[in-house]
Amino acid sequence: MFKVLANAWKIADLRKKMLFTLFILVLFRLGCAIPVPFLDNKALADMFSQYTANGHIFGYLNVLAGGALQSATIFSLSISPYINASIIMQLLMIAIPAFERKMKEDPQAGQKIMTRGTRYLTLLFSLLLGFGYYTILRNSMDVVAFKGESSEVFAAIVIILAFAAGASVIMWMGEKINEKGIGNGISMILFAGIVSQAPQMIMTGYAYVAGNNYKWTNCVVLLGIVAAMIVMIAFVVFITHGERRIPVQYAKKVVGRKMYGGQNTHIPLKVNMTGVMPIIFAQSFVMLPSTIVSFFPGLEKTWFGSITAVSGGWLYALCMFLLIIGFSYFYTMITFSPIEVANNLKKNGGFIMGIRPGRPTSEFISKTLNRITLLGAIFLGLIAAIPAIASAVIPTLSALAVGGTSVIIVVGVALEFVQQLESQMVMRHYKGFLE
Repeated sequence: MFKVLANAWKIADLRKKMLFTLFILVLFRLGCAIPVPFLDNKALADMFSQYTANGHIFGYLNVLAGGALQSATIFSLSISPYINASIIMQLLMIAIPAFERKMKEDPQAGQKIMTRGTRYLTLLFSLLLGFGYYTILRNSMDVVAFKGESSEVFAAIVIILAFAAGASVIMWMGEKINEKGIGNGISMILFAGIVSQAPQMIMTGYAYVAGNNYKWTNCVVLLGIVAAMIVMIAFVVFITHGERRIPVQYAKKVVGRKMYGGQNTHIPLKVNMTGVMPIIFAQSFVMLPSTIVSFFPGLEKTWFGSITAVSGGWLYALCMFLLIIGFSYFYTMITFSPIEVANNLKKNGGFIMGIRPGRPTSEFISKTLNRITLLGAIFLGLIAAIPAIASAVIPTLSALAVGGTSVIIVVGVALEFVQQLESQMVMRHYKGFLE
C-alpha cells in the first residue's frame, strides 16, 4: 500500500488529485469545528456521553460524523441525507420505466437526471433531518439556549438551516472528489470522520485499563479487542480481493485472410462487489426509528420508542445483519447486469463452456453471482453484528459495537482508494502493442 502511494506521488497528475482530495478532507474537518448558534456545548457533551456509554445509535452516528454531532457543528448530519437521497433515486431509476429506458438509451443523460434528483432530495432530507435533530436537542436537557418566546422561532430556523447547509456542502465536497480527486467522495469523507476519532478511542481504551489500576483482566480484554480488530482487517482484505472467475471462450472467425478470436478469458465476479456501501446504507436506515421519534416525541413512550431504546443490543445487531444482506443484493443488482453481460458475449462470439449463449448464460451468471454475493454479505453482516452482540452481553464493551463496523468501512475505503490509484497508474504506464 505504501509503495503504491509512493509511486503515485511521483506522477504529477496523480499527485495533484491526491492533494486535492486531501484539501477537501481538511476542509471537512475544519467544518466539523464550526459550531451552530444557539446551542449549549456543555449540555451536548453530557447528553452524548450518556449515549456513548449506553451504546445508543447516536453515539455511533457521532463517530461517523467525526464528532460533529456531539459538538453540534454545521456538519452534524454528515452523509446521512445524501445516502438516503441516493438510495431513493436509485430505486426510482429502476422502478420508473421512463427513467430506466433513459439510462439504457443515453446513460450520460440518465446519469445527469439521477445526479440532479439526488441533489434536490439531499436538500429535502437535510431540512427534515435538521428539524428532527433540532427537536431532539430542544427536548433533551435544555441544549437549545435562547431567551424569550420571540427568539425561539428564529433560533429554530437558524439551527435547521445551518444543519441543512452543512449537509449540502458535504454533498458538494463528495462530488468534487469524484470529479477532480481520487476515490469515492462520500466514502472518503466518511473515512476521514471515522479516522479522526481514532485518538479518542485509544484514550478510551487506556482509561478503561488505567481506571481500574491496570487490572490484568481489563488488560486481557483490551488486548482481545485489538486482536479481534486485526483479525477483522485480515478477513476484510481477504474477502475484498476474493473473486469467482467464470471462464469464457471466444469462437474463431475468418475475416478476409485473417483469423480472429479463439481467445480464452474470464469474467471476474468479486465476492464483495459492493464494497462498504451496504454498511453505509444499513446505518442510514437503522437511524430511521430514532428520527421518527424525534419528529413525534409522544412515540417514545409507546412500543415504537422501545425500538430506539435497544438500538445497541441484539435487535440492533439483527437489523444491521439483515439490512446489510438486503443492500448487498440491491447494490449488486443495480451495478452489475447479467443480461447485459450475456448479450455482449453473444454479440462478440463469446460463450461459457457448457452453457448456451443468451438467456442460459445470463441465468448461469445470475445464479453464480447470487451465491457469492450471499457469502460476502453474510461475512460483512457478521462482522458488523457480532461486536454489537458482544457489547450487549458485556456492557463495558459498548465501544466495540462502534469499532467493528468502523473497521470494515475504514479498511474497505482504504483498499478502494489504493485500487483506484493502481488502475490510474496502469493506465498511464501502459505502452500498448505499438511499442
